[in-house]
Amino acid sequence: MSDQTDKTTGTSAGAASGASTGTGTPAGPQPEPLRFFGTTWVDHDGGYGLRRAGAAAGSLGAAVAGALVLRFAYQGLSIADVGGFVNALLVVMFAVCTAIAFRKTWEGFRRRPADPAREEALRGLKAIGFLGSLLAYFLRSLTEAPGEKLARAEYELARAQYAKRRATRTGNPAGRKRKPKRA
Repeated sequence: MSDQTDKTTGTSAGAASGASTGTGTPAGPQPEPLRFFGTTWVDHDGGYGLRRAGAAAGSLGAAVAGALVLRFAYQGLSIADVGGFVNALLVVMFAVCTAIAFRKTWEGFRRRPADPAREEALRGLKAIGFLGSLLAYFLRSLTEAPGEKLARAEYELARAQYAKRRATRTGNPAGRKRKPKRA
């Protein structure tokens, strides 16, 4: 999209104005592309089912690989004999970070964050708890494209608003006849 995107509705400014872009893009709001799915989520076409299966398998595989890496790291600490307190602290830290990352990722599939700055501040915590994010992505991929429900609601709202604006329009304002000025 070469036009600027309105963050509240996810529509492109040029497309929402009613003008066709000249490249065959229909007038009106355009759907937001989702990671790994593009805009195939709109009509569930273009290999949508295979993409969902691939996203589920990929996120589960990445979660298993990540868990193995964490296990090797834990074994390394055990071999180094750092003590029971440090081992327990490490396990609790990863468990808490994983739970928070799962919750925040799952919430992100349902609604936009109220405070994007706070979400940005949690980026490091979510990186530590990457297993939670991967598991949330896996579970959501079993039912829909992750973020599809939110994107579909915003897209349908934008389409309804666009249709309402188009229906209430009385014609091209530039083509109206002007009233003569009184002197």
